[in-house]
Amino acid sequence: MTAWLRGLAAIVSLMVASVPPCAAVAENYPSKPITIIVPASPGGVTDMLARLLAQHFIADWGGQAIVENKPGANNQVAAEYVTHQAGDGYTLFIGPESTFIVNPTLYDHLPYDPVNGFTPISGLVEIDHALILNPSVPANNVKELIALAKAKPGQLNYGTYGVGSSGHLNMELFKTMAGVNFVAVHYKGATPAMQDVMAGQIQLMFISTGSAMPQAKAGAVKMIALGAPKRLPLLPDVPAIAETVPGFTAVSWFGLFGPAGMPADVVGKINAEVRKTFADADVQKSFLDAQNFQSIAGSPQDLKTRLSAEEPRWRKLIQEAHIKLD
Repeated sequence: MTAWLRGLAAIVSLMVASVPPCAAVAENYPSKPITIIVPASPGGVTDMLARLLAQHFIADWGGQAIVENKPGANNQVAAEYVTHQAGDGYTLFIGPESTFIVNPTLYDHLPYDPVNGFTPISGLVEIDHALILNPSVPANNVKELIALAKAKPGQLNYGTYGVGSSGHLNMELFKTMAGVNFVAVHYKGATPAMQDVMAGQIQLMFISTGSAMPQAKAGAVKMIALGAPKRLPLLPDVPAIAETVPGFTAVSWFGLFGPAGMPADVVGKINAEVRKTFADADVQKSFLDAQNFQSIAGSPQDLKTRLSAEEPRWRKLIQEAHIKLD
């Protein structure tokens, strides 16, 4: 090889070495198992979403996708764990919105950075909540419930699935907007709270519409209204709360995140797979429609924008309601 060719080869080698390593990362991704961290016990919505994604990751990419449940402390256990993992796309986190826009106000100190500790990847689903009552409560719509609450201030108890949970904050928002007073009774999950509504130990609560529907059809609870902005096509006879309390909504949602510093091309590849999954006709019918979920799969920027837009609303509510945890 001539000196000129040796020099050219050296230059090419330097050029190849200088290409940012993330430039071709997605081409070989995934090359090892992906772990999806769930901040809740098996069987809930977060767990269902993780297993759906894992199934589609395996089907489309091969390899392994593992779901790991790390419940505890309003998602803090899982969130802290994720922030300590490498930002290479092999550890993902399904985060309820409370992880990022409720916990920072609810707690004076968090073991994770909700802004800089994560890479937003995509929204997943939004869940409308139903307002349910024990059948013995003498109210059949929101207007009658408000009248009853004003006639008996502080005498109606509502169930939550934990301080700062969507069931808690949505009812506190309803109390503020409707000018009524209910007493919170906190449970360790939505199921035991709903069981006590059915038993008459407490009078009402917000719970996901999909969870409420079977019990409402069986007559075990009264589903008097929905937290969706308007009536749902699947339940045209159930009014939206906003028809009586203008501007009120009761929803919760979930997004997919990774640790900070993920390569943009890996984020893009995962984002495209999430969108493909939630656009699939079978997923729409057997998962989204069956659970009364709405897909919010979109760009990473869509997810960032949603977080920024919603945080002030909940911060204001939490501060005005004097809700605080150590």
